[in-house]
Amino acid sequence: QVQLVESGGGMVQAGGSLRLSCAASGRRFSSYVMGWFRQAPGKEREFLAAITWNGGSTYYADSVKGRFTISRENAKNTVYLQMDSLKPEDTAVYYCAASASRGGWDMKALYDYWGQGTQVTVSS
Repeated sequence: QVQLVESGGGMVQAGGSLRLSCAASGRRFSSYVMGWFRQAPGKEREFLAAITWNGGSTYYADSVKGRFTISRENAKNTVYLQMDSLKPEDTAVYYCAASASRGGWDMKALYDYWGQGTQVTVSS
């Protein structure tokens, strides 16, 4: 069992930056691929980024590639999402998630545990 708690959301102007954190409790954090998703009102939850067990590989959705950076510190049981050059369309609730799967990390159905989400609002 893994519990996930996101933090770091808030309101920022367009062009600004935020850093989200996701603290995990429970066993074997380093055995999970970690991902970030977001969901805007009236829209599906969409994949943003994933990072493998030791941080050796990262994957990004085209919509955030070059602007967002995912990282993890296994010693702290924490995964991060650095978000730069934010746009109003980035406004959403952001979720971290943990997956025990060996692939398909852009698919929300393959994630086993989810946080409660943190709101990010980008004003124009």
